[in-house]
Amino acid sequence: MLNLAALGGVFGNERVQRHSFKILDTSVIIDGRIADIAETGFLDGSLVIPQFVLRELQLVADSADSMKRNRGRRGLDVLQRIQKMPELSIQIVEEDFPHVREVDMKLIELAKLFSCKVVTNDFNLNKVAQLHGVEVLNINELANALKPVVLPGEIMRVFILKEGKEHNQGVAYLDDGTMVVVDNARKLISKTIDIGVTSVLQTTAGKMIFGRYDERVHVVHDKADKAREREHSAQS
Repeated sequence: MLNLAALGGVFGNERVQRHSFKILDTSVIIDGRIADIAETGFLDGSLVIPQFVLRELQLVADSADSMKRNRGRRGLDVLQRIQKMPELSIQIVEEDFPHVREVDMKLIELAKLFSCKVVTNDFNLNKVAQLHGVEVLNINELANALKPVVLPGEIMRVFILKEGKEHNQGVAYLDDGTMVVVDNARKLISKTIDIGVTSVLQTTAGKMIFGRYDERVHVVHDKADKAREREHSAQS
């Protein structure tokens, strides 16, 4: 049974306080960004860790697969990091739903029972929770919302990393992971160039930017930098 006393009375009659509780799922703990967000002060109240989530995290940490094992251990380290933040409290609850097999559905049932929000980065859990009327805080949606706004016609500087799928395309990535597809840039791999933004596409997986390199207008910066260095050497 859920130990209400251990939760400091927040799951009592005060509805406003109940909504300050946020339930963390396994994926968002392993992801780790929740700790960075917490450190900024954007999270308040208490973070709820169901015992069944801890069990799942422990199973991952004990996995024979080294990659899974490292992910699980990182998740445990993230929890320890959050636990040390004085502005937050971590509440581990024993409430379980034996008739429900899937962890995601257990999370939804717990959130419905106590009118809490679920914090996740799992796209499928996000959709299912919304169908059940459960509020979700999706870390990936937050990350997408914080990406810089780019408008068609703007000039931006990118590093061409690889070839694109279409003829004469190059591909770059912004610091936040946003993919930039650049026309006329296939021959400019491993170079930093200025491009003109032609369009921006928002997808469920994130944002994609499309641009064009025009050698008559835009600059390849490694050549420009070398020219400035030669000019500076000549003057000195």
